[in-house]
Amino acid sequence: MKRLILAASTTDSSGSSITEPAAAQLNAIQKWWLSINWEEIVGLLIQKALMLFFLLILFGILLKVSNMVIDRVYRSYEKKATFNASRINTIHTLIRNIVHYSLGFFFVYALLSTIGVPVGSLLAGAGIVGVALGLGAQGFMNDLITGFFIITEQQINVGDYIRLTNLTLEGTVTNVGIRTVQLKSVDGTVHYIPNRNITTISNTSRANMQVVVDVRILPSEGLDDIRSIIEEVNQMIAAQHEAEIQTAPTVFGLVDLGNNNFAIRSTMYVTNGTQWKLKEEFLAASIDALTAKGYTIPNAPIVGI
Repeated sequence: MKRLILAASTTDSSGSSITEPAAAQLNAIQKWWLSINWEEIVGLLIQKALMLFFLLILFGILLKVSNMVIDRVYRSYEKKATFNASRINTIHTLIRNIVHYSLGFFFVYALLSTIGVPVGSLLAGAGIVGVALGLGAQGFMNDLITGFFIITEQQINVGDYIRLTNLTLEGTVTNVGIRTVQLKSVDGTVHYIPNRNITTISNTSRANMQVVVDVRILPSEGLDDIRSIIEEVNQMIAAQHEAEIQTAPTVFGLVDLGNNNFAIRSTMYVTNGTQWKLKEEFLAASIDALTAKGYTIPNAPIVGI
């Protein structure tokens, strides 16, 4: 009997030692729950929600107004024939992106400030990261800045034939971007050139181009007769291309090509882009006319040019 009473007392003491800490912990949770000012929290949530809603409306209106203004200015410039369409499209896209990124930055800043995030500390840390990224992205920024001035200063347009002197490249411009310029060479090779590598642009598509036609001859066969034949050929070909030839072809006279080679030179100005075709046509017609009348066309190599 004594053993049973001792076992019962031991069980009661161990049970009370387990339940007392649990009850104390439960009472602490209840006290914490009751100590919360729910009215203040609900009011704060409503206040933050209203401010976020106001921010969404405000930045939505700013976005719509900015897009409307940019598009209106874009349409007004698009109607003017003096502006290149590809340049206007590039500048339009660039300005829209700048405005959108700026509004997005200020929206995120206002959003974090409203929520209560310490934006100042984040910006300080972001500044350090930004310096590191800036040092690593100098080339990219140079591309953007150079591309912006290439576009705004109308240095090149799509379709222009240009020479990049420092890169020893030339060809037709197929795309002008804010970061790169695409250039297609005569053999079909497409070059993607970062804007920072472009230092000198020689644009051959902005004015009439000079065509120089050298017809090789033997002076001993009679300069006057050869010259008159070439003049007749020039007049005949010029009559077929009146719209493309801006100044009538003029026979300059006899020129020394070197290595005892001589030629009758003709010069003229033609519409840009037609110079190679017309030069070939004038040269071929002159050679055919001289050959048909029995004159010799020398083929000795020219040295020292």
